[in-house]
Amino acid sequence: MPQSTSKRRIGRGIGVAAAIAVAAAVTAPVAAHAVPAADAAPAAASKLHDDFNGDGYQDLAVADSYGKVDGKARAGYVAVVYGSAKGLDLGHKQVISQNSPGIPGAAETDDYYGEGIAAGDLDGDGYADLVVGAPSEDVGDVTAAGTLAVLWGGKQGLSGGTAVATGTEEDRVDSKTPALGDFDNDGHLDLATGNRLLSGPFDRTGGAASSRTLALEPAYVTDDVATGDVDHDGVTDLVALIHDVSDDDMHDPDYRHRRAVYLRGTPDGLSKPVELKNPDGTRMRGGEHLGIGDVDKDGFADLVIGRSNDGFGETDLDDPLLKGGQIGVVHGSADGPDTSRTTVITQNTPGVPGDAEWADGFGGGISVGDINADGYADVSTGSASEAIGDVYAAGQVTVLRGGKSGLSGNGAFSMSQNTKNVPGEAEQNDFFGAETKLLDVNGDGRAELFAGATGENRDGGVWAFPNTVNAPTATGSVSFGAGTLGTGANGSALGSGFTR
Repeated sequence: MPQSTSKRRIGRGIGVAAAIAVAAAVTAPVAAHAVPAADAAPAAASKLHDDFNGDGYQDLAVADSYGKVDGKARAGYVAVVYGSAKGLDLGHKQVISQNSPGIPGAAETDDYYGEGIAAGDLDGDGYADLVVGAPSEDVGDVTAAGTLAVLWGGKQGLSGGTAVATGTEEDRVDSKTPALGDFDNDGHLDLATGNRLLSGPFDRTGGAASSRTLALEPAYVTDDVATGDVDHDGVTDLVALIHDVSDDDMHDPDYRHRRAVYLRGTPDGLSKPVELKNPDGTRMRGGEHLGIGDVDKDGFADLVIGRSNDGFGETDLDDPLLKGGQIGVVHGSADGPDTSRTTVITQNTPGVPGDAEWADGFGGGISVGDINADGYADVSTGSASEAIGDVYAAGQVTVLRGGKSGLSGNGAFSMSQNTKNVPGEAEQNDFFGAETKLLDVNGDGRAELFAGATGENRDGGVWAFPNTVNAPTATGSVSFGAGTLGTGANGSALGSGFTR
């Protein structure tokens, strides 16, 4: 897979490029001075993917890959705010960079640490761990070789870390899209990126049990990766959105031949990638954002593909429904993704708030979860470039509900910073909704909604919407930024990524 040696970064969050100047050191209250031994798991160890301290509540990890660390611009950091019975506990948090004690590497300009983050229990001790990528980190004399590290969970939260992948001149680490799943059904989580597969079990000294190249497609790069049991056989499958780098007609929404590939999980590991085709044999359009979940509760996980790139209104579309962005659902089946059973949702779909307008970015920041504990997966998405009134690119978030017929506009709702009780005010280039996350941080079985606004006050920020009535609500919502985290206002892009 060809890689540029430039340290320019292509991010997932809209508006990140508008927030480059960063200006404050990062604090790091991480109790670690070396890689510690694994904590003894509690008697009833949590199996929640995002529960880093094993207390039974999921925790919110958020990236600021543009953050300044000890004077190093765009070195990047990640922050964790811990869950509790009362929801997100802003008094219980950590900020972690490569200058934090026990964390591999050192903060350097343009590392973009945190560009990719994923959560899961990699060493099997009952505590979730955090995978953190630094896609532009130099390794020796190799520019932008890239690295992946695992930060280990324990009773006190995240502490210490182990480098599990380090790039070379011939084999750089594509660490922007880490995804976890048990792809060989051996009971251990594996870690997949756009170009390699690290097989579990992991340990705190040696890292992964084994590593091999994951060749999705020559000359293609990866936009997003997600995991789930698409064929309902009990083994985790992998889906990736990829695009060609050889075509640079940027005014065409499909200019890089965006496509989706499916890798079936088997007892022998992942199968070779199979490109998804329409029933007539033509290539199915891929996208830029991906989630996987069972939106119709039939036992098969479904693909939720966000297609936020609409061509910006400068060319005729082969698919008029792409205007403003769209979400495409491909239903799972015993044979994998079934492209004969698809749904397309736009802001012109009945029940979906708003109107499809050029360059809204609807379909960005996809997250899949269950907001009302009915067993149907629901979906949050951002339209970060959405104009609110006459305020350009203020942005909004939308929640779509799953049901017996799948994902639809029934019961959909949206929120922006101009929604009553939402902190702040819709301003130009806030990019509210650049990323979203559905996560149950109070343990009641219903997901709360979190949204990143990468351009907020030129620093970025995160909004948390409680879920007290079987749906996230603006009432009681809170926001936090660099001041709350103790990192200072630094012109970065907090909220540019949440865990997968």
